[in-house]
Amino acid sequence: MLSQTIAVTAVNLRSIRARMGSSSVAVIGIAGVVLVFVAVLSIAEGVNATMKASGDPSVVLVLRAGSDTEMTSGLGGDQARIIQDAPGIARDSSGAPLTSPELFVVVDHPLKRSGSPANVPLRGVTPEAFKVHSHMKIVEGRNLEFGKNEIIAGRAAARQFVDLSVGRVLKWGESTWTLVGIFDDGGSVAESELWCDVKVLQPAYRRGNSYQSVYARLADSSSFQQLKDALTSNPQLTVTAMRAPDYYGSQTETLQNIIRTIGGIIAILMGVGAVFGAVITMYTAVASRTREIATLRALGFGSIPVVISVLVEASLLAIVGGLVGGAIAWLAFNGYETATMNFQSFSQIAFKFAVTAKLLLTALFYALVMGILGGMLPAIRAARLPVVTALREL
Repeated sequence: MLSQTIAVTAVNLRSIRARMGSSSVAVIGIAGVVLVFVAVLSIAEGVNATMKASGDPSVVLVLRAGSDTEMTSGLGGDQARIIQDAPGIARDSSGAPLTSPELFVVVDHPLKRSGSPANVPLRGVTPEAFKVHSHMKIVEGRNLEFGKNEIIAGRAAARQFVDLSVGRVLKWGESTWTLVGIFDDGGSVAESELWCDVKVLQPAYRRGNSYQSVYARLADSSSFQQLKDALTSNPQLTVTAMRAPDYYGSQTETLQNIIRTIGGIIAILMGVGAVFGAVITMYTAVASRTREIATLRALGFGSIPVVISVLVEASLLAIVGGLVGGAIAWLAFNGYETATMNFQSFSQIAFKFAVTAKLLLTALFYALVMGILGGMLPAIRAARLPVVTALREL
């Protein structure tokens, strides 16, 4: 049976060139499905990559108990000072704790591409923030001077939003701000933000002596539980502490689920059309080789080799379509930068589409499934073709 399968399959594959037009229909249909599938899901992969870049395991985020985002959290100045004195926090050479009480607000500012208003995160920080967020560095202009109405913008924010260049004067809240620098943070979500002095931001938005979070750098990798226990057992506090990777990993779950659901629905709907295209293509291929199949059957070839040969041809066309669609998606979308709404923080997050190897392999597998489904019915028809009826066409 193996030798028969190889012989029949070889005949089928050699005849593809004579049926290039109908075969191209199946290839193009499957390539289109793979292209859309990869393009949509690369959004989720890009958002996920941005969040992973934000997760420094040596940094802890402290929020009010029951809060799942900084937007819904709130901490008083006294609480922030108690948190800063907790054990397990790293200290600098002078003995000062490496912590940064921070305030997070959202300002309206237009996007470059559409000009439509967007929610841009404006974060108030302390001087210690640049020791806690140790990967952050100024790449253009200079760092902000505390006590002044100055801001610095993340590199991604500067590319996505209007007029975020060094020297620009902007008005938000009850204050006018001067943008003095652009910073890089290794592709993290912080690059979608604007930073300023928290003590200037508080009166601008009438927040008094309040914060929304405290970022703290751990003394060592084993200090997290010590810090968490000290904070949660303190009767003066009602807070929760989590490592930065856990926090940022949870921040886009809703967005990623929406994208993957939409991508799955689109892929299924388009996939049905691609399967029908493959069915028509393979029926045409079987019809054009009716006499060949009948002759082989009359010579003693079994039905199983015929079925396998048709499925192999359909699978080959599907794999070619998957490779073409995946290659186009990678060339067109990988690294493309844009911004979207993070539904958990109600602010824009800038990210790059990420066409990963895992995503391409998943798309290729999906293409193969479509090819097999498209070739199944024609393969069965070819195997059941009456030999006598087919030979009458000779």
